[in-house]
Amino acid sequence: MSVVQQAPSSGVAVIRLNRPERLNAINHAMLADLTKAFADLPADTRAVVLTGEGRGFCSGLDVRDFGSGIPEADDPAIDRLRFQQAMAALPQAIRDLPQPVIAAVNGPCVGAGLALCLAADIRICSTTAKFGNAAILLGLSGAEMGMSYHLPRIVGTSVAADWMLTGRTVSAEEADRRGLVSQLVAPEELEDRALELAGQIAGLTTLGVQLTKRALQVNTDAPGLGPAIELENRNQVLSHATDEAAALRRRWSER
Repeated sequence: MSVVQQAPSSGVAVIRLNRPERLNAINHAMLADLTKAFADLPADTRAVVLTGEGRGFCSGLDVRDFGSGIPEADDPAIDRLRFQQAMAALPQAIRDLPQPVIAAVNGPCVGAGLALCLAADIRICSTTAKFGNAAILLGLSGAEMGMSYHLPRIVGTSVAADWMLTGRTVSAEEADRRGLVSQLVAPEELEDRALELAGQIAGLTTLGVQLTKRALQVNTDAPGLGPAIELENRNQVLSHATDEAAALRRRWSER
């Protein structure tokens, strides 16, 4: 399988890209497997870790050996658009998941791989990670798969423009300095740290976590403080009424 799904602990799912011989480049089979993995997460999943097998996270689209389905430049525009839409649906699927997604970036994270990483809620990377937009180096637009939406919101417009207009390789240290990743760790510590963080999130109330994820997404684009607070007020009222929240409040008051 080009994608392996595991459940290492209660409430935690690991989705592992599994083409290590190609640095987990996305081909036809992986596109289908990854789409299915996001759609078929077990109902009791509370946090997701997305990572790559071997020494790479994802080196982008496998232009050398994609398999069936990749369009040629002279194919009808509608066919090329449908292919692009299928690829762009991957980061959209990550964003649409109710569960928080932690990208554990263990090596090269390029092109489509960068798009997957940006769509995650939390990004942890090893010191061996490298990032790159890359499409512009192939004569294409550097804005694809949600990158022109996500990247400026994470690192700022000027830094995003630098990375996207040059296609240059960005080191783990620079990515950390620019705020792309929340934690920079040694390679041997990466997966344990990602699983530890996922376990912490999975131990919290499901509704509280999911409402927090959505509020972060929506309020990043809020037109002002007022609408943002309105959403937060609604979320607090909803989560306050749950049995889980009531039990936690009682436990807290008895300390």
